[in-house]
Amino acid sequence: MEFFKSDSRIGFMAGRKLAYGLSIFLFVASIAALLTRGLNLGVDFTGGITVEARFAADANPELLRARLEQAGFADVQVQNFGSSRDVAVRLPPPEGQSTDVVRGRVEAVLRAVDPAVEVSRLEVVGPQVGAELRDAAVVALLTTLVLIAIYLFIRFHAWQLSLGAIFAAIHDPIIVLGFFAVTGILFDLSVVAALLAVIGYSLNDTVVVFDRIRERFEASKRLEPAVVLDQSVNQTLSRTIMTSTTTLIVVVVLLLLGGPVLHGFSVALIVGILVGTYSSIYVASAVALDTGLTAESLFPTRKKLAIDDLP
Repeated sequence: MEFFKSDSRIGFMAGRKLAYGLSIFLFVASIAALLTRGLNLGVDFTGGITVEARFAADANPELLRARLEQAGFADVQVQNFGSSRDVAVRLPPPEGQSTDVVRGRVEAVLRAVDPAVEVSRLEVVGPQVGAELRDAAVVALLTTLVLIAIYLFIRFHAWQLSLGAIFAAIHDPIIVLGFFAVTGILFDLSVVAALLAVIGYSLNDTVVVFDRIRERFEASKRLEPAVVLDQSVNQTLSRTIMTSTTTLIVVVVLLLLGGPVLHGFSVALIVGILVGTYSSIYVASAVALDTGLTAESLFPTRKKLAIDDLP
């Protein structure tokens, strides 16, 4: 089954300036959201206590926040997640009180609002541990990008392809982070794992396209680079769309049935797969083209042997 014929002639490279405009808009908007709104960091990074509860009816986060503040809790964050009945309450690290005491106080406030409430999860992370986890997450993302650049340069012997893949690998997680900043969805370690998966997924699609680019350059020595890149993207397009579609089906099921613990992870993967599919088609190849990718970039000896190709 093919969504697109391998001999289709969609002019992806001709529309790359429009794609650049869309990517720049999304990238800048994401950076702006991260700077102005910030991420809704979970206790994995900030330290403190997270209590997750399910109410019998729709919960009112503002009412719950007011009740908790009246009970003596400061800097309380309350938000819905998963559904309007599910609520996450985040509190600063307790001072002079055990976790059990804090849990009991929070449960008392919640039960005063809804006697049928069920507390499904309580998590405690110290502030020092949270800071270490935050630093480790940043190091993991940066290390991944550096290793990707080295791997692609060794594999393809063309810095243009390596640069295109790095642009896509940065482009995708930044937009996912921007989505989390705009929506306020809880950002925890599971989302970091999803971001690393998004980078790997995007890279996988990109490498498939780049392999076809190398094959087309080797088979078509005199074609213009833009033509070769268009042929390569068109020939791998059906595979790219089918892979994305089947993966999305699994992740959507995970979102619907995986419960609140996997909510952020699933959302990050869904957004990342959509953005990654787009970037593997437009961003990576377009950047390689505009930085001067040619057959000689992939096969340096071709310059010396060019005379042999003459009729």
